[in-house]
Amino acid sequence: MSALGQSAGPPYLRIAAELRDRIASGELGAGEKIPSTRGITREWGVAMATATKALAVLRQEGLVRAVPGVGTVVAPRVAPPPRPPRPAVHGGRARSRPGEPAVMRERIVATAVAIADRQGSAALSLRAIAAELGLSTMALYRHVSGKGELVELMMDAVFAGPLPEPAPAHWRARLEAGARRQWALHRGHPWLAKAMSFTRPPMSPHAMAHMEWSMAPLVELGLDVVTLLHIAVTVAGSVRAAAMDLEDEVLARQDTGMTSDEWMTGRMAEFDALLSGGDFPMYGRVAQEKGDFFGPDSMFEFMLARLLDGLEPLVAERRRGRR
Repeated sequence: MSALGQSAGPPYLRIAAELRDRIASGELGAGEKIPSTRGITREWGVAMATATKALAVLRQEGLVRAVPGVGTVVAPRVAPPPRPPRPAVHGGRARSRPGEPAVMRERIVATAVAIADRQGSAALSLRAIAAELGLSTMALYRHVSGKGELVELMMDAVFAGPLPEPAPAHWRARLEAGARRQWALHRGHPWLAKAMSFTRPPMSPHAMAHMEWSMAPLVELGLDVVTLLHIAVTVAGSVRAAAMDLEDEVLARQDTGMTSDEWMTGRMAEFDALLSGGDFPMYGRVAQEKGDFFGPDSMFEFMLARLLDGLEPLVAERRRGRR
């Protein structure tokens, strides 16, 4: 096991540095498989989350890439991207074009979203964004104050798309449409669930507009504000909870080259051994079921239907209370 305690810095960065050295020295050549997350946990004695972060750093640096059916391998060396042209200089000072700060901020946010979509939230850093844009890290601080503000801007950009049209008039249909739109955003951006918070919500105009749109029919029914807020957060929070494992699954698939079904198939012997004693009758019936009947989408559908069913009597009760 490697002695991580002998050097400074977070464990995942130290692991990444050791693997980086192996690649630089030629010990690990292009196309060769590097230790998986499980291999890292065994070799360095760290948690899976730490191992995942270490691999994310190497992916961010372009040193490794995922190959389906194989795992994570050393990437071929590529030339760095060209730096963008310097701004025009007038009177010895760089001159910005009209609207340039806003355009650059949009480029930074779009690049950040692309990195997080591709490599996971652990790979997101101002340094990684600067490298993709061909800028210095310090140049980014002229447009965003730090990672916290950047994540807020990323979330706002993700929610900025068009709302469903036509808007359903009934409160249940509207909540369902809003929840499905939110689920689609989580599916397209697996990092989003972990970035969201309902205790310290981001100041995102587009996310707020999404919530207002989803709740509009209930607002028109005149429900009290306490009930309205609890319904809004319960629905959005439930969708977020259903999406919490999406990013971990994407990263696990990149790391192992296997889907969750393929991973489970590889462990069926262990599963069958657990069931052989008859102590788990429900799981025994699950093992006999055929077809693709369980996954993130089926869990979302089940959760949403039961949640809306439960809100039906509550909304009826609150409406009666107003009369």
